Amino acid sequence: MSTSGEIGAVVIGRNEGQRLVNCLRSMQGEVDLLIYVDSGSTDGSLEAAEALGAETLLLSAELPFTAARARNAGVGRSVARGEAPELVQFVDGDCTLEPGYLTHAAKALEADDRLGLVTGWRAEIHPDASIYNEMCHFEWHRPAGEILACGGDMMVRARAFEAVGGFNPEVIAAEDDEFCTRLRKAGHILKRLPIPMTHHDAHMTRFSQWWSRATRTGHGFEQVNDLHPEYFVRERRRMWLFGGVLPLLGLIGAVLFWPLLALIGLLYAVSYARTVRGLEADGLARARAWRHAVYLFLSKFPNIIGAVTYRKRKRLGSRMEIIEYK
Repeated sequence: MSTSGEIGAVVIGRNEGQRLVNCLRSMQGEVDLLIYVDSGSTDGSLEAAEALGAETLLLSAELPFTAARARNAGVGRSVARGEAPELVQFVDGDCTLEPGYLTHAAKALEADDRLGLVTGWRAEIHPDASIYNEMCHFEWHRPAGEILACGGDMMVRARAFEAVGGFNPEVIAAEDDEFCTRLRKAGHILKRLPIPMTHHDAHMTRFSQWWSRATRTGHGFEQVNDLHPEYFVRERRRMWLFGGVLPLLGLIGAVLFWPLLALIGLLYAVSYARTVRGLEADGLARARAWRHAVYLFLSKFPNIIGAVTYRKRKRLGSRMEIIEYK
């Protein structure tokens, strides 16, 4: 616990079932204020959270459910109660908290006023359950030190959160990247501590789940880049090139000029080989790198679907609805 005794936690979820129960149990006795914000669950999550002693808040269905909106609502509830903590730990409802992490995170923030937030290492609970879980596990572990952005599990200085206006509730994916970008632009430093923070339960066992998650990622790339043109530049370039431009040229080549099709096939092969080498350089065994690279190659196509979905929604003025994968 913080030496000032003021750590609040905001847990968000939607139909997480036992995962939410595990999450809240892992946080009991770790924080001074625990708030659970529910986005329209139908599995009894709200009642389970209340039974575990959490302050609960059910979001209205009148506006689209988003993780950003839920996190803002959780902080808003603590402020409304007159119990706003100095530090806020955000945790997704499909994660459990590592015992003792909050003490280290709070000390890091208290020792350096320049820090706007700190995070730690997230790990997958069942990395061997599927290739999709395995990829999440590898994705979570990133170098410690100063960072540009982090995922949704983070401890934020409350005054920094308030100063930048919290999360953008319109951003349905990569809302954490968007929030972190505004924190950095406001002059705050973000840091990943070299210690375990949370344990994530992706629970992805089907290709369709992975596809939906990759679609959501593409939506996030496009929307956040639209708000911050300097961010996700490389990701968008690869997404549009390998998921849009080259497939279109390949179709043209297949009909009109087969050498063009062969050239595009070669470009994909080179890109795949480079991806495998990059994954191996990051510490992934060769056999696993080959498998991960296949899905990273395929991900460009659902990424494009997500990006186009965002562009269509923006052009038509449609609501930014969440894209769920479980």
